[in-house]
Amino acid sequence: MIYRQLGRTGIKVGAVALGCEGFTGKTEQQAREMMDFAINNGINFIDIYASDPKVRSAIGTSLRGRRDGFVIQGHIGSAWKNGQYERTRDVAEAKASFEDLLNRLETDHIEVGMIHYSDEEADYHRIFEGEFIEYVKSLKESGTIGCIGLSSHNPIIARKAVETGLVDVLMFSVNPCYDMQPPNEDVEQLWADEVYERSFHNLDPDREILYELCAREGVGIDVMKVFAGGDLLKADLSMFGKALTPVQAMDYALSRPAVAAVMAGCKTVDEIRQALAWCDASDAEKDYAGVLSNVEKCTWSGHCMYCGHCAPCPKGLTVANVNKFLNLALAQGEVPETVREHYRLLPHHASECIACGACEKRCPFGVPVREKMKQASRLFGL
Repeated sequence: MIYRQLGRTGIKVGAVALGCEGFTGKTEQQAREMMDFAINNGINFIDIYASDPKVRSAIGTSLRGRRDGFVIQGHIGSAWKNGQYERTRDVAEAKASFEDLLNRLETDHIEVGMIHYSDEEADYHRIFEGEFIEYVKSLKESGTIGCIGLSSHNPIIARKAVETGLVDVLMFSVNPCYDMQPPNEDVEQLWADEVYERSFHNLDPDREILYELCAREGVGIDVMKVFAGGDLLKADLSMFGKALTPVQAMDYALSRPAVAAVMAGCKTVDEIRQALAWCDASDAEKDYAGVLSNVEKCTWSGHCMYCGHCAPCPKGLTVANVNKFLNLALAQGEVPETVREHYRLLPHHASECIACGACEKRCPFGVPVREKMKQASRLFGL
């Protein structure tokens, strides 16, 4: 397993983590078998959005005796009413549901208290301008949750939440299909047939701003919907007309700024094994550039995708990392100290570029690398 810092929380999580949907309908024994396999292979992070008592109890039982060192992300505002799931902003309902979660998990605290998803402007105001956020803050103050998170599919709402300074962790839908689409308050538009038929060019600017803001502010991102509901894994359903492998889709998400982990919604031990394959995959197996480049209706021309095809550099430069720090600084309009320090710690800097152009010949997305290196050298002074 490869472990990463979850933003400014100080928590280290495995890059491959578990979504809870795979535990739906499982017996306690089946849940235990899945959790055994996950933990034995280094997974230490799970997201629990489900309000179904059976799912919560199955996960709680499967974690019994090994809670210490395991990072739980539990949702606040996900309730079970009349035998079905419902999102709520009623504090009494949210409190009762959250206490039920703790009881069924057999714990008195969780590491990440995740405000259950918000995609609409009106809902954002209900959360952050009323008693709901006060309840969430009280959970943090009491130590019942270690830090505050929010889940969203809308980059504009997610950005507003991050800008409050209260959110330490963002759970966000990250994949190349959704990354090209503009913000929408209706999450189902992300996978609507009519949307998939449109043409798109480059990363949506609101998403790019969000990722860079999170990286700058130390807000860790854990990823949901990495496979776009499975569409990216099937050529006939993908908007790119080509299928990504699970490893390629995960590597795309894990290459984005601020992303710490992918919450893989695995339904079986074998699916967990497929997700874990990312940890030992070769660069060739992780390579997603071939699927995303040369697609008629979806182009990424001139935009660094951090895919690493520019390598090797004769001077040892890691061009993708230089571009990532350059983009972070440009988005800020200045060079934040944290970005400057991360750049300084690179073993080689943009000033060492000899402008041979070999990287540009290999780049599938037409990035003017030599000009980017000059820009980075001027900006960082190295």
